[in-house]
Amino acid sequence: MRITDIREVAVPLRGDIRNSVVNFAAHTVSLVAVRTDVRRNGRPLTGVAFNSIGRHAQGGILRDRMIPRLLAADPDTLLDPPTGLLSPARVLRRAMRDEKPGGHGDRAAAAGALELAVWDLLAKYHDEPAHAAIARAFGRPLARTGAPVYAAGGYYHPGDSLDRLRDEVAGYVDQGYRTVKIKIGGAALPDDLARVEAAIEAAGGGGGVAVDANGRFDRDRALAYAAALAGHGLRWYEEAADPLDYALNRELAEAYPGAIATGENLFSVQDVRNLLAYGGVRPDRDVLQMDAGLSYGLTEYARMIEAMEARGVDRSQAFPHGGHLINLHIVAGLGLGGCEAYPGVFEPFGGYSPDCRLADGLISPGEAPGFGLEAKPGLGDEIADLLKGLDR
Repeated sequence: MRITDIREVAVPLRGDIRNSVVNFAAHTVSLVAVRTDVRRNGRPLTGVAFNSIGRHAQGGILRDRMIPRLLAADPDTLLDPPTGLLSPARVLRRAMRDEKPGGHGDRAAAAGALELAVWDLLAKYHDEPAHAAIARAFGRPLARTGAPVYAAGGYYHPGDSLDRLRDEVAGYVDQGYRTVKIKIGGAALPDDLARVEAAIEAAGGGGGVAVDANGRFDRDRALAYAAALAGHGLRWYEEAADPLDYALNRELAEAYPGAIATGENLFSVQDVRNLLAYGGVRPDRDVLQMDAGLSYGLTEYARMIEAMEARGVDRSQAFPHGGHLINLHIVAGLGLGGCEAYPGVFEPFGGYSPDCRLADGLISPGEAPGFGLEAKPGLGDEIADLLKGLDR
C-alpha cells in the first residue's frame, strides 16, 4: 500500500451560535483525504477524516509541513511490516518529523486529521466499520450495544429566551437523549442560573443536565458558580477555567461535590498525565473529554486512556469532546463511557448519519466501511468535491 496523494480543504461550519468565549460563525474545519495505490470497485482506496470541531482549519500546517513530509517519505517506512498496510503510528511519526517537543496546539489537530484518515482507510480496506477496526487493533471486544450519548446544545442565540431554551432541551429529550449539556458563562450568574433551572425543568431533573463554561472563568467566578450549582445535582460542571490551570481544577474539585469535566483542550498524553497528577481528578466521578481529532489522532488518544487507567480512572469516565461520527466510532471501538452529539449544529460535521440509531440515550454507529463520513448529509457532498480535486 502506497500513498499517492493527500489533499486538504477548509470547510466552514454553518450557523450563528456562540458559547461564553467563541462565536462559531467564522469557524472552519480541515477535511483531509489520503489516497493510495490500492483500488476498490475501480477507484483508488481513499481515507477521509477531519480535525474535529472548534479549533479552526489547519491548512497551512498541513500543506506547508506535514503533507510534504509524508509524500517525500520512503513508502516502506510508513507501512506496518506484518501487514504491508499503512501504519497510523508511523504516518504520525513522519508527519511530526523535525517538530520540537511541546507546544501542543494547532499542529496536534493537523496531525490528528491525517492520522485519523489512515484509520478510515484501514477500515475501508477490510470492508468494515471503523469501530470494528479500532476494537481489533487495541484488543477490545466488538461493540454489541450502543454507546451512551448526550446532546450538546444550549448555546447563546441572538434574541435568546428561556422559553426557546426549554423548547430546545425538551426537543432533545423527545428525540431520545437522556442528558443535555448547555452553556454557561456568557451571561451574569443570576441569568445563567435561570437558564440552568429552565433546562432542568425541561429535562426532568438535574441529573439530565450538564453545564459548560468553556474555560471562561477566573478563580473567583469559577468558585462562585460552583457554590451556586452545587445543590442542583447536575451531571457535570465542565471546564470552568483555563484547561491548563491544574491547581484551580484541584481547588474546584475540593469545593464542588458533583462531577467535574475537563480535558477537551489537552492535546498530548503529557498534558493528561499532568492533569491526573496535579488537577485533583476524582476517579469515582470526574469526566475526561480529550478528543483524538485535536490531539494527534487515535494513536496518542489511546495512550491518554492508558494514562487514565494507570491513575485509577476507568475508561468509562472518558467522554470525548466533539459530537461527530469519528468520535462515535472511537467510543464504540475502545469501550469508553459515552459520546457527545451536536443535533442540528456545527453542520456539516456535527451530528450523525441516518444509519446511526438513537434510542433511550444510546447511539449505535452504522455499518458503512470506515467512519461512514460519506453517508453524513452535507458532509458527503464536501467529500465528493474533495475527491474530485484528487481526480484532476
